[in-house]
Amino acid sequence: MQVYLVGGAVRDRLLGRPVKERDWVVVGARPEDLERQGYVPVGREFPVFLHPKTREEYALARLERKVAPGYRGFETRFSPEVTLEEDLRRRDLTINAMAESASGEIIDPYGGRRDLEVRLLRHVSEAFIEDPVRVLRVARFAARYAELGFTVAEETIALMRRMAESGELAALVPERVWQETERALGEARPEVFFETLRECGALRLIFPEVDALFGVPQPPKWHPEVDTGMHVMLALRWAARAGLPSTVRFAVLTHDLGKALTAPERWPSHHGHEEGGVPAIEALCARLKVPNEYRDLALLTARHHTLVHRAQELRPAAALRLLEVTDAFRRPERFDELLWACEADARGRAGLEAQPYPQGRYLRRMRSAAAAVSLSGAERQGLAGAAIGEKLREKRLAAIQALT
Repeated sequence: MQVYLVGGAVRDRLLGRPVKERDWVVVGARPEDLERQGYVPVGREFPVFLHPKTREEYALARLERKVAPGYRGFETRFSPEVTLEEDLRRRDLTINAMAESASGEIIDPYGGRRDLEVRLLRHVSEAFIEDPVRVLRVARFAARYAELGFTVAEETIALMRRMAESGELAALVPERVWQETERALGEARPEVFFETLRECGALRLIFPEVDALFGVPQPPKWHPEVDTGMHVMLALRWAARAGLPSTVRFAVLTHDLGKALTAPERWPSHHGHEEGGVPAIEALCARLKVPNEYRDLALLTARHHTLVHRAQELRPAAALRLLEVTDAFRRPERFDELLWACEADARGRAGLEAQPYPQGRYLRRMRSAAAAVSLSGAERQGLAGAAIGEKLREKRLAAIQALT
């Protein structure tokens, strides 16, 4: 029985990046061999075990054969005769198909180390096309390593394009699409995920609402980059550079979906795109089963980002209504995320990335001042029900007026 460290742990160590988790492959063993040593079986579709002390995953070397559409349509075969090279060959990218022996030797049958050096994401074999999830994974790795200069190999993009054209991506299940998307949103360059999917023709199939933004013009006065899709990618990049959470990044991605629905004869104007984008966001979130916290912030941002941009022009009563309709008093953390999403929108414009955004600070001050207001016992005297709320609202309005 031989044990090898495989996959991401080997890749990241060679890149000098922190190793977050370690996976192992066991060659020359049967399930009962590991169970006798105290390993705990956890795999449903193939033998995976948890180490009795470290709780790290150990999988028996295996082969896979495509028998049905989709990422679950595989028949798995494992036995002590399956070699390490055979196990590594079924993996997606060469940089993920390396192993390390107990003595520290790197086993690299498919050129992963060379591809690390030249910063290339390249598929291991033609078997790549058998699993549609790999299209999403490659795009996610592109988003993770773009800052290091990695690009996707032309031949791998060609395979991904074949998969998009063949209809294989229709077998993707919503939960897996969202899982990969959420992870991609958290990467260093999340916009590269969507750009890579667009390059291979997968974006129009998986995220048609986002794909439709490319080619839609905006007024050059406000958007020097003109193209709406490019603007959203710039805004997403700024959000990532600012270290904003994935919920905010998703809101940034979807805030302008309504612009794709503007009639071409009205271009480059997009009056009403804020509320117009709501059905598109709801449809995307329903289709991919996006968690409520992501959906709710995205809807809030789509509806109110233009008003937030105009915050300093608002009269005190209008500012208070904005705080109320965004539930800023009960959900201050989400309101803060809304303001960050709006700032990313404002800064995600060619040449304007460093432009100040005082609106965020302005509305935070207003919210704090209004939230600090309360009614004394004397003020509550003789009031009940809605009258209490109205009195509180009067005091909040006065607090806002004092700041203007």
